[in-house]
Amino acid sequence: MTVPPTEVATPQTDALETEGPDSPKAIEGRSLTQIAWRRLKRDKVAMAGAAVLIFLILVAIFAPLIVKFLGHPPDEFHQDLVDTEMGTLGPKGAWGGISWDYLFGVEPVNGRDLFSRVVYGSRISLLIAFLATLLSVIIGSTLGIIAGYAGGWVDAVISRAMDVFLAFPLLVFAIALAGVVPDNAFGLQGNTLRVVMLVFIIGFFNWPYIGRIIRGQTLSLREREFVDAARSLGARTPRILARELLPNLVAPILVYSTLLIPSNVLFEAALSFLGVGIQPPTPSWGGMLSDAVTFYTMPHFMLFPGLAIFFTVLAFNLFGDGLRDAFDPRGR
Repeated sequence: MTVPPTEVATPQTDALETEGPDSPKAIEGRSLTQIAWRRLKRDKVAMAGAAVLIFLILVAIFAPLIVKFLGHPPDEFHQDLVDTEMGTLGPKGAWGGISWDYLFGVEPVNGRDLFSRVVYGSRISLLIAFLATLLSVIIGSTLGIIAGYAGGWVDAVISRAMDVFLAFPLLVFAIALAGVVPDNAFGLQGNTLRVVMLVFIIGFFNWPYIGRIIRGQTLSLREREFVDAARSLGARTPRILARELLPNLVAPILVYSTLLIPSNVLFEAALSFLGVGIQPPTPSWGGMLSDAVTFYTMPHFMLFPGLAIFFTVLAFNLFGDGLRDAFDPRGR
């Protein structure tokens, strides 16, 4: 009589038999970006700020389409809507002439649509703020990471340059430079030249703020094990800076950028308010506030551009604070 062979299950067979719809799944690790995104989604205030920012950016991008359906051309005069009796030069009707056709009313002197000018003003303010912040981030991040990693006389030279720029009277310099720049220069003219000049002034002289932050972060990162491992493998300095240090500096760069943009929005509005920024008739929020000072008895004239600046700066600050907390390794 023969004995039936004993069936021996191989590890592969056991593994296949244990797999099924009810079997536990392998635990997947989460990256720092995924962890930060989960934290950010739980911050309702930061997400509300992000929603407002997305709305403002869409308004700036689609300004011509919005004005086409909800307003009138921003430079179109409607003097028939201005009350010239008794020398008042105020909008006809209550609340500054606000109606379904003129959602924010009209200007006191020439009757231009305030809604259209506020919408178009968002393009100027956000464009200058974003470009100036980008310039500051590029210069500050590059010099900060070089100073922090190289050390020695390189760090000393860059750090002293930061001190000089930080002590520079930026507002006075911007006013002086805007007054001497001609209407045509470098192949540019008009407000195109003004935009380039404001981006250069705001961006080039604000880089030390982010440069100091990146330098401090680099000083702590350059002694980490992964940097020593890259050196031991023969990696050159440019590769260490670009492939090892820079990816670990994305979080502070991103967070500080969101906090730097509202400062640039305010700075551009201040220059336009002082008359050295964007020149009329191109609408800008600061210029509209400057025009409204004369008509202090008509609060709607300064209310809407002032609220636009307020909500823009507030949204950026709320989102920047939430982003900082999300990337904080000590956060919950």
